[in-house]
Amino acid sequence: MQSKQPKLFIAKYNVQGESFEVFIDPNKAYEFITGKRSDPLAVVESEDIFKDARKGEHQKEEKVRKVFGTTEPAKVIKTILEKGDVPITTEQKEKLAMEKKRLIIEIISRNSIDPRTNAPSPPLRIENAMKEAKVSIDPFKGAQEQVEEVLKKINTIIPLKFAKISIEVVIPPEYANRCYSILKPFGIKSEKWLSNGGLEAVLEFPAGMQNDFYARINNATQGNAQTKVV
Repeated sequence: MQSKQPKLFIAKYNVQGESFEVFIDPNKAYEFITGKRSDPLAVVESEDIFKDARKGEHQKEEKVRKVFGTTEPAKVIKTILEKGDVPITTEQKEKLAMEKKRLIIEIISRNSIDPRTNAPSPPLRIENAMKEAKVSIDPFKGAQEQVEEVLKKINTIIPLKFAKISIEVVIPPEYANRCYSILKPFGIKSEKWLSNGGLEAVLEFPAGMQNDFYARINNATQGNAQTKVV
């Protein structure tokens, strides 16, 4: 008895009136889209670039070069997978959309404040606003690409603006060395080691991160750090 042939899946990229198609393994394609697999050649059944994959009609080399700037299979296939229509299961699409939603909420929460109070917006508040505004997430577009559109939709529910904050912090000498590694990721604009061994620094970072900053620095210094917005 002959084994059943696996169903072929085709990823398509339509641009400049031309179609560029490749045969793919959908599970490997999903892994590539979600960053779990980095080699685009490991996703495809062959390195052939088709005009019509089902008919076995190959795309002309000159058209591949014109659109992609190269005929190197890895680069061409990578673009098709990143920008084209890649068939994945409904369950995979839902998982991918949920992951993009989580990233979008994280980006907005870290970078934005409520302009009425200058206070950060918690992720749950942003998520609830997205539900109320019936925001739809595109599983195939990057999270950062969708942030502006999401902000437009939820700003009618919760006013938000992207902003940075500058904070001056003075660390007592007994905590200074251990706190330096905590301050560094928040963006040290200037620093000054004091004669008593303490540390004075000015930081600049996305305003939505200020609650995280205060929590971390207060925990590290047992509440003995001096801070002020500058």
